[in-house]
Amino acid sequence: MARAYRDYYHALYNVAQAVNSSLELQEVLSEVVRSVTEATGLKACSLRLLAPDGNQLRQAAVYGLGPAYLAKGPVRLEHSPIDRMVMAGQVVQIADVANDWRWQYPEEAAREGICSVLSVPLRAKSTIIGVLRTYSAEPYHFDGDEIEFLLALANLGALAIENARCYQRTSLDYRSTLEGILGFPASAVPT
Repeated sequence: MARAYRDYYHALYNVAQAVNSSLELQEVLSEVVRSVTEATGLKACSLRLLAPDGNQLRQAAVYGLGPAYLAKGPVRLEHSPIDRMVMAGQVVQIADVANDWRWQYPEEAAREGICSVLSVPLRAKSTIIGVLRTYSAEPYHFDGDEIEFLLALANLGALAIENARCYQRTSLDYRSTLEGILGFPASAVPT
């Protein structure tokens, strides 16, 4: 991530603009992972969210990873020490995933050309709702500025997720109230 800070500011601006201008969650999360990858010059970025059952992280957005790697299998917290650490609020850096016992899918990572990884929590207020991860094809050590940059984008991503969830709840409440008042489904009312 030896790029100029200008690239980081540009990425932060793009993500903040997407969060501020869209309630389309997928659009915003895609902008987060694309911006991270482009600003850092690294191989890829992914964003996974905690499933409702609390046992699995589900892919929400990805940039730069191939379909074979994405189809490797589920990321279950019981089998992924790295993700348990991140979900506990830690930032986790791995120098070589092929030789780190904590990595759930080392063979698949090697085939994909992944070497070093940085994982940070997505924190919505006091709750961690997922993991933002960036991947390097070469051995890489992430410095403090790079970690702060990734944490800032993870926080913006978590804000977008909370905004979208709040909007969905409000929309459902509105429809329910409207149906209660009208006595028939709100979908029958022209917009």
